[in-house]
Amino acid sequence: MAPVTNDTLLMSIFPLKPALFLAFLASQLSTINYQLSSGQSPATDVPSRSLDEAGHMSLVCSKKPVTIAVVTGDQYDREMLKAIPFLVVLAATVFAQDSAKDEAQIWNLEKAYWEYVKANDLEKYRALWHEDFVGWPLVSTAPVRKSHITDWITANTSKDVKLQSFSIEQLAIRVTGDIAIDHYRIKANWASSEGAEARTDALRITHTWIRTRGTWQIIGGMSAPVNANGQ
Repeated sequence: MAPVTNDTLLMSIFPLKPALFLAFLASQLSTINYQLSSGQSPATDVPSRSLDEAGHMSLVCSKKPVTIAVVTGDQYDREMLKAIPFLVVLAATVFAQDSAKDEAQIWNLEKAYWEYVKANDLEKYRALWHEDFVGWPLVSTAPVRKSHITDWITANTSKDVKLQSFSIEQLAIRVTGDIAIDHYRIKANWASSEGAEARTDALRITHTWIRTRGTWQIIGGMSAPVNANGQ
């Protein structure tokens, strides 16, 4: 992107969720269209140079941050305005694809979480957790930090009880920048090393994830039993 000069009016620089970005853009475009067509300055609402001298408008989008700029110059091209709907659709598509990719990655990590429990792979299980994690597991009487996140696993294995199978019901997820929160129910079947059924847990789980070093880690969470209807 070219350096910002005196000929560049920077209207806004900020990270936004796709829906908010599009709503903001729609509100701004109607104002800009009116102001440019009336020869007013988008920044000050006062008359500026004539439309022929006003310059051209360009929409610059990047994932972080989103930049919307009105660029003035010597050659104003009315045809630029016709490209705006295409740019809006393009921006929306990019944001939607990024969000869907992040959501899929987090759900895959939730599945990996339980696969590590099943395999009793404590090293890989710990790697899922951020160093600043604090959360409240069902089995704990108070919130715990990362140093205690494997306690519930070892409490089971010490009794010769291991996770045999599980099924996850994905309920909701929201990704906002580098933070994500998901909600799901899980049914976990536990058995002894000889295969004798020990118990079945049905839980509600919420995890808060943070993007760090190119991946996602759990930084907060809570679990609770489902209600009498299994919900």
